[in-house]
Amino acid sequence: MPTTTRTPKTRTLADHAARIARAMAHLAAHPDRTPSLEELAGVAAFSPWHFHRAYRSLTGETPAETLTRIRLSRAAAALIKSDAPMARVAAAAGYGSTAAFTRAFREALGIPPGAYRQRAAIGTPIPEEDSMQDIIIVETPPLHLAALPHRGSFDAIGPVFDRLSAWAGARGLIQDATRFIGIYLDDPHSTPEAELRSKAALTVPPGTPLDPGMEAVELPALRCARLRYQGPYAELEAIYDRLYGEWLPQSGEEPGEFPVLEEYLNDCRTLPPAEWLTDILLPLKPR
Repeated sequence: MPTTTRTPKTRTLADHAARIARAMAHLAAHPDRTPSLEELAGVAAFSPWHFHRAYRSLTGETPAETLTRIRLSRAAAALIKSDAPMARVAAAAGYGSTAAFTRAFREALGIPPGAYRQRAAIGTPIPEEDSMQDIIIVETPPLHLAALPHRGSFDAIGPVFDRLSAWAGARGLIQDATRFIGIYLDDPHSTPEAELRSKAALTVPPGTPLDPGMEAVELPALRCARLRYQGPYAELEAIYDRLYGEWLPQSGEEPGEFPVLEEYLNDCRTLPPAEWLTDILLPLKPR
């Protein structure tokens, strides 16, 4: 792998990013707790006086906002995928009352949690009247990716992307043309949740030095069925069921040799979940 000359400023940014990434991993590992400033600063090896500024400058949000996003994303998935009582979902999201949870959920997603569960979705799914009309065949270019592996629920990959973004941002690797890709290796219906494998990835120049625990992933040019979906990530599993269960058997196509991909087209930290855009990319065999 080629080496690059790193200036003291670059080394400092990389060191800060690694330390902030530890704090982000700590938040993701303990979403039921609200750690103190001193605890998070200690994990990141920062003075409490400077931790918040360093965290916000590298992530674009405060630790409290990160934790809220993690909790509400998990709550949205629980509302769709389980019949747990609302009070239990609220408590798991860190709220002392259903009323407080309802206010926070409505502010974040634009709809109360009860209505969200009843509708089961606020995004834009494949139209019922023609489940094939929004799916097109595309050719994707070869991509060189830096990836962080993740084990466990696919719904919990968001904090892994947060850490990856902090790493890349500190190195000046995030540009307008940067592509954020999720790689999903297992079927959540047939694999125990704790054993699910996925990777959070983004495009980087070939030869970019990676930190320990990261992987370089080479995606070749692929022929894919692409479905563009607008809405919360928690709702994507139902779209997969329709893609594989309805579109694929009718299409005359066969799945290819690469796992399914998701490309995230806008920033979930600056937009409400109803506006998040995701391309689901199902690799197909060549014609």
